[in-house]
Amino acid sequence: MRVLGVDPGLTRCGVGVVEGRPGSSVRLVAVGVIRTPADDDIGARLVAVERGIEKWLDETAPDSVAVERVFAQHNVRTVMGTAQSAALAILCAARRGLPVALHTPSEVKAAVTGSGTADKKQVGAMVTRILRLDAMPKPADAADALALAICHIWRGGVQNRLATAVATARGERGLR
Repeated sequence: MRVLGVDPGLTRCGVGVVEGRPGSSVRLVAVGVIRTPADDDIGARLVAVERGIEKWLDETAPDSVAVERVFAQHNVRTVMGTAQSAALAILCAARRGLPVALHTPSEVKAAVTGSGTADKKQVGAMVTRILRLDAMPKPADAADALALAICHIWRGGVQNRLATAVATARGERGLR
């Protein structure tokens, strides 16, 4: 399975593609950041993020997309930009018929570090170790995008198979 992880943001939108399957090692395909100038018009920034995501989808051909679930923050302006960027990633994937999964920050942290309260440095260090990289991906948005993709492969794939199995079992037994 090849997964595009998206750590949404308007100034820096982290993107990372990882390949692997549950229960096995994963490997880095690509990692980067889509950047927009903070002083640009919101419309221009959203178009730039959308184009960037489309380019990543074209160049890496993922099987699915994992996006960080937007959570409440004290800074409404920051959460709005994050939500808008997340919506673009979901929209771009949906246009292509790609499955999209949303993962919470604590779920991602727990998947890669074993602790849902890990800090960014710990997440970056574990992403570096898991993917056997020479250096930690920078900025942290890039490492977070890879962590999302890893989380989805290790947890999301299993969760999707379980949900499919339960739905199939219900259908076979006439339980709805």
